[in-house]
Amino acid sequence: MNVSNLHGKTALVTGAGSGIGQATALALARRGAKLALCDVNESGLAETEAKARAHGCDVLAQRVDVAKREQMRAFSETVHRWVDAVDLLMNNAGVGLGAMFLDSTLEDWDWIVGINLMGVVHGCHFFLPPMVRKGSGGHVVNVSSAAGFFASPQLAAYCTTKFGVLGLTEALREELAPHGIGVTAVCPGLINTAITRSSVLRGQGATAEARERIVKLYERRNYGPERVAENILRAVQRNRTVAPISPEAWAMYFIKRLSPRLAWFIARKLGEQAEASATAEGSRQ
Repeated sequence: MNVSNLHGKTALVTGAGSGIGQATALALARRGAKLALCDVNESGLAETEAKARAHGCDVLAQRVDVAKREQMRAFSETVHRWVDAVDLLMNNAGVGLGAMFLDSTLEDWDWIVGINLMGVVHGCHFFLPPMVRKGSGGHVVNVSSAAGFFASPQLAAYCTTKFGVLGLTEALREELAPHGIGVTAVCPGLINTAITRSSVLRGQGATAEARERIVKLYERRNYGPERVAENILRAVQRNRTVAPISPEAWAMYFIKRLSPRLAWFIARKLGEQAEASATAEGSRQ
């Protein structure tokens, strides 16, 4: 899909109230797209809408929980009264859960699967059929993660959902190719967004000190969502299947492809370091 000039095109972005979703929505606005936006964060969504309108584009914004099927159905009906079909669908809404499997509750699983995986399924279910019927191609962007191909025991449920998004993307890509619709899984890496503060933590690592350490790590890394947004549009332009974004995401991607055993060894060592750090913090309290 040519994204150099999006005048006359409509893009839909879930989770558009902050971070990568907001940055990508504004990048699309700068290129002339009409925008359909949703988020549960109403103040953030209003901010994105105002900034997008400042670029002169039309915007439809609505509070939507992507995990709720009926809310997504109602949103799709509103969008499809506005346009026949969107041209670019970005399933971006997501949440974080830092927890090993034995520390995770079934309620944790319901929550994160509902948003990170079923939110993508709902987006595709309600917005892809009109794209296919319209017959003018388009593109789907599903936001996975470097944790979608490089598993960590400290992110058991999160990795599960992001592996699922990556698998769904690869399956959809084959199914939609005859319709001229590209599909890309975006795998950002260590990106400095609010998810470091909003993620739920469980187990030994569920301390204020551990969270602050994570926040500081991401702040020092200082790879912002605006850089991610530009790389997402580049991946769409090139119709990439998988798009690692940051250098560490690319490194993990190639290590996993070239040597799964080495990837497992690195993940285990990183997990041991995280556990040791959490134990040391716990003993000091």
